[in-house]
Amino acid sequence: MHLALFLQNQLSQEQIQKLVFAMMAFIPILVLIGIAIVLIPAWFICKKAGFSPWLSLLCLIPSLGTLVLLYVLAFADWKVAPIAPQSYVPQPPYPPPPPNPPLA
Repeated sequence: MHLALFLQNQLSQEQIQKLVFAMMAFIPILVLIGIAIVLIPAWFICKKAGFSPWLSLLCLIPSLGTLVLLYVLAFADWKVAPIAPQSYVPQPPYPPPPPNPPLA
């Protein structure tokens, strides 16, 4: 049933309690899913940047923690940087042939 249908009808105390208990079961699950959506990528980013992955736990502090983590990652020197792949390096040219002798 939709919440709008519940709100249109006069709900008894028992119906309100059942609705609240149902919401109390789903809200922690949604919160854990939301935390995982933010925390897991932050964990891998910190690990790839050479920082302790535990630094990603700053994301658990609402809004301020994520902002602090972004500033740390943005302005710190990353200890691990990907090495640029070596591009094709041409071999040095062979020495030029000696000039032709003058014609008489």
